[in-house]
Amino acid sequence: MRDGNRLCEILGVEHPIIQAPMAGSATPQLAAAVSNAGGLGSLGLAASPVDAADQQLAAFKSLSNRSLNANFFCHTEPGDVAGAAEAMRKRLQPRFTKHGLGEVPVPSLPFRSFNAEHLAVIRRHRPRVVSFHFGLPPEDLLRAVRETGAIVMSSATTVAEARWLEARGVDVVIAQGFEAGGHRGSFLASDPALHVGLFALLPQVVRAVRVPVVAAGGIADGQGIAAAIVLGASGAQLGTAFLRCPEASVPPEHRAALASATDDGTRLTRLFSGRPNRVMRSPFMDELREAEELVAPFPAQLSLIAPLRRDAAKTGVVALLAGQAAALTREMPAADLVRVLVSETGECLHRSHGSNPGGS
Repeated sequence: MRDGNRLCEILGVEHPIIQAPMAGSATPQLAAAVSNAGGLGSLGLAASPVDAADQQLAAFKSLSNRSLNANFFCHTEPGDVAGAAEAMRKRLQPRFTKHGLGEVPVPSLPFRSFNAEHLAVIRRHRPRVVSFHFGLPPEDLLRAVRETGAIVMSSATTVAEARWLEARGVDVVIAQGFEAGGHRGSFLASDPALHVGLFALLPQVVRAVRVPVVAAGGIADGQGIAAAIVLGASGAQLGTAFLRCPEASVPPEHRAALASATDDGTRLTRLFSGRPNRVMRSPFMDELREAEELVAPFPAQLSLIAPLRRDAAKTGVVALLAGQAAALTREMPAADLVRVLVSETGECLHRSHGSNPGGS
């Protein structure tokens, strides 16, 4: 799959398949298995303290000498999170009282946007690829990342965002469709009702930029990868597809939910973090649907919900991240999944028009 594929050459991989970062679920073991199988493994380090990020990167190095993608958030940090959260605190208090959790905590910021400490981690470990969600860091930090020799990728949910990223020198644009699990990567447009599905967004992004474009959102098998390549993508990023691999850090109840997933089993919600986040539907989300507009700014909302999630067995408050293709997931080791995806993609492209996967 590498022959003639510009993306593979840039990333230093054999196959144009990227395992999405998925902070909290993507382990060094998962990333290493994907990279060793010829794809690009990723670690979501946005919410990790510096020492934990160091440990994850070191653990990957002990398991693989292949390319790695280290991912960080570039969100705008909120101002007065305490004042902005009073309505949500009042809305959550009955649930806290019911479960004996005391008062809803005063909101705090559980992690920061990409900064000098994150840069220091990159300088120490020098991953082949550094990717960003919610835009890009300030120019001085971005320049410093480039000086480490890293390839820079970032997500776009609209054509305007893709053009913005290319104008600021990214090497690869990730076109994230509405179907994707986890956080929407939007940074220029915030209304999810205006966002587009992947196979409408992808060809428009491909025409709008000159850099390689990676398709993300609702892809979990070789058919999806092949379709993305036919529409001009140079490769695909899959997240939910890897959640049932034994190397992923996924609780049993999440694995069970994925195994019985349906096409309408996910929904975008701001309840867990303050930003649109696609997760598997739950009674908690349904009961508080009218409170979506009361959420604290990202990522302070996480701190309000944290006590409920820590005692999920009692409260029923769980955030099971998944994209709209969750029903297509399979339980198998990550390396085997990469091999299956490569085989399926090749077969689909051969059947459709006698070509081999490669993209541009």
